[in-house]
Amino acid sequence: MKTFVIIPTYNEKENISILIDKILKLKIKDLHIAVVDDNSPDGTWRIVEEISRKNKNVHLVLRKKDKGRGYAGRHGFIYCLKNGADVIVEMDADMSHDPKYIPKMIDELKNADLILGSRRVEGAEEVGRSLIRKIITFLANLYIRLILGLKVKDCNSGFRCFKRKVLESIKPEKLESKGPAIVQEVLFKAHLKGFKIKEIPITFVNRTKGKSKLGLPQLIAGYFMVLKLKVRYLLGNL
Repeated sequence: MKTFVIIPTYNEKENISILIDKILKLKIKDLHIAVVDDNSPDGTWRIVEEISRKNKNVHLVLRKKDKGRGYAGRHGFIYCLKNGADVIVEMDADMSHDPKYIPKMIDELKNADLILGSRRVEGAEEVGRSLIRKIITFLANLYIRLILGLKVKDCNSGFRCFKRKVLESIKPEKLESKGPAIVQEVLFKAHLKGFKIKEIPITFVNRTKGKSKLGLPQLIAGYFMVLKLKVRYLLGNL
């Protein structure tokens, strides 16, 4: 079974080599890492390029056009499918998602088609996040679940593990989200296709190095994208 871990990056030079090393130490058979970098000005891609020269299972996917979290995710999905991935794991580069959960997520694919590393289920924990950020996350989840009719508790989780058939079914080349709303778009489309989604608890640790790229404009754009998805679904265009 060929497993690919997708890591979208932009200015993550302080974290990326540490994260890659932790993933490789998992010793998962036929494990590949695809770092999808939006031509980071801080040289993140150069670090990955150097690592990839020494380890053929580390792949740099350098993007210079159509930058954005959504486009990077789409590109990463397409790359992994084209390179024969049976299992695809997606995670953030800011060290908020601990690679130690990856083996558990892969194992849980025996019971579901899509596994989410969740902050909202029993046994989960959040470390280093302010009260206001926790409130915003809670309200965002409430909004997304209400609009899209999802039963998932952590609709914002970017730590996910897919069976190949899930991504093939939703056709990543047709994903529309430019930004972080790709997380909800993929989740909603997987839900509409009838795939079984399961959440497992994780400890989410707020970044300690680098700067977050998620600001108010991205949040607002994401909320509008959620509405757009629902409208398109009601009109039969999704």
